[in-house]
Amino acid sequence: MTRKYFGTDGVRGRVGVKPITPDFVMRLGYAAGKVLAQGEASAGKPVVLIGKDTRISGYMLEASLEAGFAAAGVDVMLAGPMPTPAIAYLTRALRLSAGVVISASHNPYDDNGIKFFSASGNKLPDAVEAAIEAALEAPIDCVPSEKIGKAKRLFDAQGRYIEFCKSTFPNELDLRGLKIVVDCAHGAAYHIAPDVFHELGAEVITIGNRPDGLNINAGVGATAPAALCEAVKEHSADLGIALDGDADRLLMVDSAGRPYNGDELLYVMARDRMANGPIEGVVGTLMTNMALEVALKEMGIGFARAKVGDRYVLEVLQERGWLVGGEGSGHLLFLDKHTTGDGIVSALQVLSALKRSGKTLAEATSDLKLYPQSLINVKVPPGFDWQKNCAFVSEKECVEAELGNEGRVLIRASGTEPLIRVMVEAKEAGMAQNMARRIADKLAA
Repeated sequence: MTRKYFGTDGVRGRVGVKPITPDFVMRLGYAAGKVLAQGEASAGKPVVLIGKDTRISGYMLEASLEAGFAAAGVDVMLAGPMPTPAIAYLTRALRLSAGVVISASHNPYDDNGIKFFSASGNKLPDAVEAAIEAALEAPIDCVPSEKIGKAKRLFDAQGRYIEFCKSTFPNELDLRGLKIVVDCAHGAAYHIAPDVFHELGAEVITIGNRPDGLNINAGVGATAPAALCEAVKEHSADLGIALDGDADRLLMVDSAGRPYNGDELLYVMARDRMANGPIEGVVGTLMTNMALEVALKEMGIGFARAKVGDRYVLEVLQERGWLVGGEGSGHLLFLDKHTTGDGIVSALQVLSALKRSGKTLAEATSDLKLYPQSLINVKVPPGFDWQKNCAFVSEKECVEAELGNEGRVLIRASGTEPLIRVMVEAKEAGMAQNMARRIADKLAA
């Protein structure tokens, strides 16, 4: 499908610049509402749940979406600031037609976006996104007055979701005796994540929990872990947990202030599942560290790579009937726990693994030695096809031959900028850097 507005995770951009403008978002709500109304099998109006993160623009975009849905004859429930995975869960639990999240995830406050979930709590299928894009081409209209949608507030969304998160943690375990620093990135989980870990018994110290509409992800959260690392050491905590602005991404820190990415956390979970029952395979992405692939295969666990993006990880998991997957960036999926990536739920799965094993995070990952990666971005003309550059392709093949089974080369064209991303992974950092530079220089020449 050729996408005009939808990317891999909804519609996203700079606030005030199309498509993230009030008029376009109202049209998007109307178009989505018309598509949902056509596909609604049950009697009565479709009902959509809208949540948002803590960006100041969320108020404006929420009102625009609400107006668009109402004009299409769709009722709306408003959840207020809630994590993206919370909207996925609540949409499914309340048997609603769809869920909508106003968020730009880990981006700065002056970006925003709109992402959709189906009635089952999954990202919308390509066919539905295509139908919404087609409906955007039609002029906005309004159903008769007696059919206009209504809006109401969903009360206790916070409490419902806290209980769901806790339900994914084993009943026979608790977090007593653990001191945990939780970094909420001044984002959507600021009033939820600390309560989840506290109610399971942990002593919780919270940072990044004072959103003002402008400070989301600013120097805190999963994309800026330095603040969490310092807080863990300052408070002599056992662990640190960092979420991003919409709380679907996870990074963890041990007692020494050392951060652990998604690949390392996946390893902890895979070993735990292997020790407590069968696990057929794990899905990573093209960017997943090769050391994880090697380690999993040595344990007899299958491994598959998807395109970059948790949407594609989910697709491969569903195709293979597997349950566990994720990205190094911290988007982790456990399909027996939730339909989508969830930072809080993912943290609870890692914590339960550590509790069962009696190991620290450092001990649980001691056998995994990530290969150094070197990434170089090379500017190219728009529409540039690197596969037609003979010198570049030849150098890439030479490097791959030199690496053999002890490294790999990944070439990717950026989906948003005129860049070619050259990544080399090897057992030694200097080798990865030199080889990546050799390949990149063939484009720069």
